Amino acid sequence: MTRGLTYIALASVLILSGCTVGPNYSRPPVNVPPSYRNQTPEAQANESTVKSLGDEKWWTVFKDPELEKLIRQAQQSNYNAQIAASRILQSQQELTITRADQFPTVNGTLEFQGQKVPGFAFKYYSLGGALNWDPDFWGRYRRATEAARANILAAEWNRQEVLLTLFSNVASAYFQLRELDLELEISKRALESRKQSLQLTETLLNGGSVGLLDVRQAEQLVETAAAQIPATEQAIGQTEDLISTLIGDNPHDIPRGKQLVQEELPSDIPAGLPSRLLERRPDIRQSEQQLVAANAQIGVARAQLFPSLPLTGSAGLVNSALGSLFVGGGTGWTAAAPLTQPIFEAGRLRANVRLTEAEQQQAVLQYKQTIQQAFQQVADSLIAFRKYREYREHEQVLEDAAKSASDLSHLRYNAGATSYLEVLTNETNYFASELNVARAQLNERLSLVQVYTALGGGWVM
Repeated sequence: MTRGLTYIALASVLILSGCTVGPNYSRPPVNVPPSYRNQTPEAQANESTVKSLGDEKWWTVFKDPELEKLIRQAQQSNYNAQIAASRILQSQQELTITRADQFPTVNGTLEFQGQKVPGFAFKYYSLGGALNWDPDFWGRYRRATEAARANILAAEWNRQEVLLTLFSNVASAYFQLRELDLELEISKRALESRKQSLQLTETLLNGGSVGLLDVRQAEQLVETAAAQIPATEQAIGQTEDLISTLIGDNPHDIPRGKQLVQEELPSDIPAGLPSRLLERRPDIRQSEQQLVAANAQIGVARAQLFPSLPLTGSAGLVNSALGSLFVGGGTGWTAAAPLTQPIFEAGRLRANVRLTEAEQQQAVLQYKQTIQQAFQQVADSLIAFRKYREYREHEQVLEDAAKSASDLSHLRYNAGATSYLEVLTNETNYFASELNVARAQLNERLSLVQVYTALGGGWVM
């Protein structure tokens, strides 16, 4: 037994002095622009000193208490979020399994054997232990453990990415819901006004002041507004169902907080330095950890080209009586250390090395592609936010003009200076412009969600 322990100690020294084959990871160089495209000149001038919007917590950017409750519930109950968390647990256990290969395995046995034939009979009991160990001379198991650790981090960053997407979807759906509420309010208000106008026109018809055509045109206005209401109510119900599913619940009514127009918007968006995006975006961090794992697998494959020296040994006690195993029992031990070197395997091992190297190169390209796509998303969202704001401002001017034209046409019609066709045209234009302003306000807020998400905003609590 003492000699066996000596062998184990000697092997341990050899392992500690052994090398780890395969490349050590270093972050590949990437082309990072000095600033984001489509930033305003003011933001570019202050990009080195102004904190990025992506550094802000989401509840300081979107200040709606009901939206905050929805996002918190989504974090707890959404199934995609729970699945992502489960993947982290799986990766942690895979690391434990992989790391166990670095250590010896020891098994104990208690055995009875007996036999009786004519003229001969025997029985004995044995108690023993066996040790098996494949020392990690070349770092094969250490590289595999390195890859497993990287996979855990990749799973954690994947969860962050899932939550980032989830919270973005919840916020977008909530703003869409509030915009639909505004559309419904506009349609109901227009319907009531047009009903009153229809009643007045019917009164004028009975008095002989107008013709039947005016009444029919007034009815068109009423039905146009009325037809908008069920379509909007359908969209509201379906959006509530979507939000219910996103927060991990069955379809139900969604409580409202601030009105759409009450949601504060920043006058400008500080995007910060593009280099910081590499640390903030979870999809970039996940892609890098996948690259780390792929890099470590090269070492695993290369280690298989070198000799292996698995150690096996056993020792135990034998006696014909179970109660005498520890008193007067016989002892014995075995040990083996076969040195094995691959000689001919038809190119399988070297092909495996080339395969892992190609997979690592693919991971490098995917990492760089993820970064490039992130820069594009930030640039796209920045110009979208700015242009949607400009569009909304023009639509509001158009709405004011359409309202003025509608009011004037009613005055002209009541004074007998024009036909109801002019009222019909201007009322239609005004109704459409009100809806367009509401949708422009929605797009402006959705673009803010997109900017915050593209910058890797602090959705995760």
